[in-house]
Amino acid sequence: MAPPKRKGYLAERKIRMLLQRHGWMTVRSGGSLGPADLVCLRRGKCILMQVKSTSKHLLYVEGPMPGEIEGFPLYVVVDFGYGDIRVFTPGEKISKKGGMRLRDFMENIEHCLEKRF
Repeated sequence: MAPPKRKGYLAERKIRMLLQRHGWMTVRSGGSLGPADLVCLRRGKCILMQVKSTSKHLLYVEGPMPGEIEGFPLYVVVDFGYGDIRVFTPGEKISKKGGMRLRDFMENIEHCLEKRF
């Protein structure tokens, strides 16, 4: 089993690669202790992502997370393993059956961004 920091880095890397394949430019906020691990840009849109990784069915995130930072939406992306990557809005219950699959999120990003505002 990989150490926690390595496990987190690998999850971030996997999600970055998936986003890049779908036309997103991503910047990793290396070693960030803030709410955003990835800054994602595409066609004039910017979204921020906090990346988590777990093998459990539920994930608890300590402390409140903002819904946006400097006007840009923040999402929590959780890699549950075995290709099950889900996207959540901050404050949403994080479980394997909740959120939206990353692939669906990427296909419907325009709609997802409109819903938030």
